Amino acid sequence: MAVILDGKAVSAKVREEIKAEVERLAEVGVTPGLAVVIVGEDPASQVYVRNKEKGCEEVGIHSEKYALPSNTTQEELLALVRELNGRPDIDGILVQLPLPAGLDEKAVIEAISPDKDVDAFHAANVGKIMIGDYNFLPCTPAGIMELIKETGLPVEGKECVVIGRSNIVGKPMAMLLLHQNGTVTICHSRTRNLAEVTSRADILVAAVGKAKFVTADMVKEGAVVIDVGMNRDENGKLCGDVDFASVEPKCSYITPVPGGVGPMTISMLLRNTVTAAKLAAGCADL
Repeated sequence: MAVILDGKAVSAKVREEIKAEVERLAEVGVTPGLAVVIVGEDPASQVYVRNKEKGCEEVGIHSEKYALPSNTTQEELLALVRELNGRPDIDGILVQLPLPAGLDEKAVIEAISPDKDVDAFHAANVGKIMIGDYNFLPCTPAGIMELIKETGLPVEGKECVVIGRSNIVGKPMAMLLLHQNGTVTICHSRTRNLAEVTSRADILVAAVGKAKFVTADMVKEGAVVIDVGMNRDENGKLCGDVDFASVEPKCSYITPVPGGVGPMTISMLLRNTVTAAKLAAGCADL
């Protein structure tokens, strides 16, 4: 029977640490500030933004929300990003993705100052992650590394398989595992004999976006299984990329959906915002 990696519990612990850090910064007159920009009425995005606001409030980070209508032009959005880049009281800028059709996500991400890019999506920050010399980590992979740390098992020397090659999760996830001396394989829609590859994994990260895609025959006995998926099953119930019922008896640790990776993602965003504030104030060692 697998140990359930409780993202809510680990996230609560991380937030306590962040809150203590924010209090220390307040003593030297520094208040971390996060600006969240949301364009349009996407319901999932609205939920994420509310959760981010609640997270900021919980740890003492100043947050500002900019809710723009779906007919916002590219130039209007870029003008807002440029304005926020210039604000000394805003340390982190997050533009909630996806953007409505007609807006260029890549141009918007590249317009954010790399020093305020708390999602770590800017090409400069992606490059830094590649070479292992970074200030910010993408929030979901960083949260996954915290959950893996919670197992007490070292990544070093382990066979690590990541299913999914997105810029947001799959690719940076592979890099973080590599930086900890894991032997990493990235799988995707063109991978041949997928089950053969995944069943070698000591640590398996599923980030493919398909409900219950990973089944028991794809998982090694005793593996650590991290489920990044957020899908709906045939009954409309929230589920992950892993078929939890069949996989859970086979592995040593597994994340649930919901309550696994999700809460960690927002906590890592809060951590990145505090890091940005410390770097901007010149008190990185505090």
